Amino acid sequence: MHRSELLNLLKQHHSRFMEEAGFVRRAIDFVENHSDCFHRELWPAHVTGSAWVVSPDRERVLMMHHRKHDQWFQPGGHADGDADILRVALKETSEETGLDPSCVKLLNDSIFDLDIHVIPAMGSDPRHQHIDVRFLVEIDDSMPVPGNDESHEVLWVRLHEVSRYNNNRSTYRMVEKTRFLRNYINHAKPTTMR
Repeated sequence: MHRSELLNLLKQHHSRFMEEAGFVRRAIDFVENHSDCFHRELWPAHVTGSAWVVSPDRERVLMMHHRKHDQWFQPGGHADGDADILRVALKETSEETGLDPSCVKLLNDSIFDLDIHVIPAMGSDPRHQHIDVRFLVEIDDSMPVPGNDESHEVLWVRLHEVSRYNNNRSTYRMVEKTRFLRNYINHAKPTTMR
């Protein structure tokens, strides 16, 4: 994937959520104007990749209690210069869950969600923004998920309880999209609500 491929994905991503639609416009502008957008050293923002991990029945999502930020999030991380943001999201999911990549099933190669959020200053890193490109993946929730040293805990959370772990607007948006997806469990390739 090249920066132009990310731009194509962003331009194809439409959201019924007004805030997310605004993020898409800002992300397109940023990526068009920053050839180094995948590098974590780029301030005041850079592109990151993450995955919204659902169970096969779409009733549960995988949440991780991030050690560094002391908050619950979906798996994801920095691109570190890799322009293939889908590959980044899948790699981070495998690493952070501790599962073999073959256990992580991509459900759709379109963007599932896009968020721009502030990361507070930490160590030598100044306050900055992550332009987080999210993809929808499935993991069998009957398998143990060992996690890695980046998290205090990794667990499956029932959809209606996600807000107890993370109640920010972007998580709410992904929960709402997942509720919509439950209607399409029997399709071979799920339709995503944007």
